[in-house]
Amino acid sequence: MNITPVKSYFSKYIPLNEDEITFLETVLIQKNVKRRQFILQQGDICKYNSFVVKGCFRMYMIDDSGKEHNLQFAIENWWILEMDSFYSEEPSRLNIEALENSIIYQIKKEDQLKLFLKFPKFNHIFRVLCENALITSQRRVLQNISSTTEERYLDFINRYPLLSNRISNVQIASYLGVTPEFLSVIRKRLAKS
Repeated sequence: MNITPVKSYFSKYIPLNEDEITFLETVLIQKNVKRRQFILQQGDICKYNSFVVKGCFRMYMIDDSGKEHNLQFAIENWWILEMDSFYSEEPSRLNIEALENSIIYQIKKEDQLKLFLKFPKFNHIFRVLCENALITSQRRVLQNISSTTEERYLDFINRYPLLSNRISNVQIASYLGVTPEFLSVIRKRLAKS
């Protein structure tokens, strides 16, 4: 298995030595995922942290009325997992679905913990990832309570330009918490101005 993408990813934070690379090769599992295939479904326990080599995923929940709510997207060089289920080992309330044919590397929770113990620099890297995820989550909550939909949409396309070109307006609307029709009105208004 060629783990060059994940080696390059980690090397952005801290260069890896041969022992670390060798260990990574033993714990990473490569998986090809077809479009619309799930790597986690509501009710299952999240057993893997997944690194996207190629493709695009969304993490979402379905409310009691059957409406989908996108919480997160992930494209190349992003990690995706349902953190609550992964660490608590309780059934997930979320789904993670491929929006494109994709390739991922997955690491089991127990192997990730071994990685942290054997090579502490990975503990540091994943702590930074968790901190960044918390910051992103806090920004999103603040935006949802203090910004207009138009401001949230503009922030989304500015913050994630590569992502906004790969997902449908329906998916973006769900992430922003509006209907696709309302998002269409906003996009038309922005196009005119």
